[in-house]
Parts: sequence; C-alpha cells; structure tokens
Amino acid sequence: MPHTPLDLTLDAAKLTAQLVDFPSPSGEEKALADAIETALRALPHLTVDRFGNNVVARTNLGRAERVVLAGHIDTVPIAENPPNVPSRLDEDGILWGCGTCDMKSGVAVQLRIAQTVTEPTRDLTFVFYDNEEVAAHLNGLGHVAEAHPDWLAGDFAILLEPTDGLVEGGCQGTLRVLLKTKGVRAHSARAWMGSNAVHAATPILQKLAAYEPRKPVVEGLRFHEGLNAVRIEGGVATNVIPDECTVTVNFRYAPDRTEEEALAFVREYFADCGVDEFVVDDHTGPARPGLTHPAAAAFVAAVGGEPRPKFGWTDVSRFSALGVPAVNFSPGNPLLAHKIDERVEAARIPEAEETLRAWLTS
Repeated sequence: MPHTPLDLTLDAAKLTAQLVDFPSPSGEEKALADAIETALRALPHLTVDRFGNNVVARTNLGRAERVVLAGHIDTVPIAENPPNVPSRLDEDGILWGCGTCDMKSGVAVQLRIAQTVTEPTRDLTFVFYDNEEVAAHLNGLGHVAEAHPDWLAGDFAILLEPTDGLVEGGCQGTLRVLLKTKGVRAHSARAWMGSNAVHAATPILQKLAAYEPRKPVVEGLRFHEGLNAVRIEGGVATNVIPDECTVTVNFRYAPDRTEEEALAFVREYFADCGVDEFVVDDHTGPARPGLTHPAAAAFVAAVGGEPRPKFGWTDVSRFSALGVPAVNFSPGNPLLAHKIDERVEAARIPEAEETLRAWLTS
C-alpha cells in the first residue's frame, strides 16, 4: 500500500505518528528507508548516502567537531489482537502505537533536527539503520560500520534510544548461550530403558534460581547484571522420553567486564551442571559510560538531571568499538519498549528536539 511522503515540517509528535504508520518490523524496513532517503535528499545542506536499508546524511561545514545522531528504523513485530498500528493520539496527549517509544519518537527528533538545523556549531551525521531488534549479525549499523566506516566517523554520538528524556550512559553486554543436555530416547511406559534429558537439565535450572545478580558501579553509574533462562526446548512426543534438552540462557552484564570475561564467567558458573554441549548463540559487548569525555559532559549539562545507566544493550557499543564516545537519549520511556500498549507522551517529543537543537546551535 502506498504511503504519504514524510513531511519533515510537521512537529515532532505528528512526525512520530507518521513514522509509526509506516509499519517496519525487523526485515521489512524498505518502505520507511525509501521515505527517509527521499525526504533527506530534498534538504540541500545534507549529503545523503544509502547502503541496503540504511540511510546516512551528513553536513560538511568544516566544523571542529562532528556529532553523530543515530537511530534504528525497525520495530518489534506488530501486535494483532488488538492491533497497535496505525498510531492513535488520545485526549490526554498520549501517542499510542508500535515503535512510538522504541524508537520512532527518537527517529522523528533526528529528522526534525536534520530539517531545521542548517547551521550547527558542530558538523552532524544522521544515521537511520535497520534490523536492530534481531540478531546482532543482521544489524544495519554493523553492516555500515564494516562497509563504510568513514560514514560513521565522529567525535561523539547520541543514540536516540528511549531514556525518558535523561542521558543514559554506556550499555550492558548481552550473551546468549545454549546449554544442552543429552539422554536416551525410550517409550515413556518403560522410562527406565532410557535417560531423560529434560530431567538432566535440573542442575542448570537450580543454578539459575540461586543466581545473585552483581551490581557494580562503573564510572559513577550502578549497573545490574542478570542471568536468566529465556527458553527451554526438549521432547519429541508425549509418550517418548526426551533424548535432548536445550536451555537458552541470556547473560546481561555490566561494562566493567570484557566479552571474554563474561563468557568465562558463564562457562565456569555452569561447569558443574552436567552440560553436555555449550554453544554461544549470540554475543555483543558492552560500552562504558564515558561521561567524562568533554562532549559527553557538555551534553549531560545541556540535558540536565542525573545520568543513569542503560539497562540493556544498545548500539553505543558499536560506536564505542569504533572509538566514538556515545550516550543514549530520547523522549520515550524505556519501560514501555516492546510492549503491546507501547506509547509516548506527545509533548515530550518536541521537548527532546528543542534540547538537542539548543545544544547543537549554542
């Protein structure tokens, strides 16, 4: 179905609604990427490039510093019952819909800044990328970093991830492992002839239940680690003793650990649980807060309030790996991300836009 072209002259809340009405669950971002590219190419002060469904626009004013504003254009799957697309603005000024919080309100702020800030005091790069909500190897920002790292060069980056209007520093690493136990298949009426792989996973679950989360302070921010089973699979039929069981475990860890240290911790933690096969399914590292960097400190001062840690993984990690200090900031409430009743206070969106505009033009 054809969409109305994006109108970057709309206020940020109305533009958010327009973005939400472009359904873009991960893997289906092309229509929205096309619309963003078309809208940005109409702005003469920007140079626009595209790689896949990732769009990068830049000013080239010769400023002493370059700031990158980045946001993903995909969402989690759209709900069906009740549907959470198209968007809906209620009488209390709440904008409802899939992606309102995570993170089309942030993308709307990026687009408004791109349209209105033609003479910033710092050069600007705007990055709109796909596939953030799925496996790390699909992430569009990662693909751009591999193919065109020069497009992402900068002195400081802001990820427009939901933070409820405050700065959130760094991010946690995320490690997903598959812990597999083996057994011997048999008829459930003669269970003693086999060995139950699901029962063999009991020590894994007991160890998870006994886990005490670590809460380290990293550069002044207190993080909270987590180790959880997120899926259990086993069994082939209701009358068969299962010969294999897989417990999928997700470790969210603080940025004072390296990827190697995090993996070593998980291996050691389950070493005495009878795991027959240990498989790393997905792993992306953390990022330290970096709030003492001059650009980060200046931005924190401009936003105001006490910075918080980012409880979760974001692409500040990728910028950190590229040597670009980065923080998270946008109007959405992170507690509402991915929920069927995802929503954002419409008035908070232009407030975030004005905060960024004031900082980028001061």
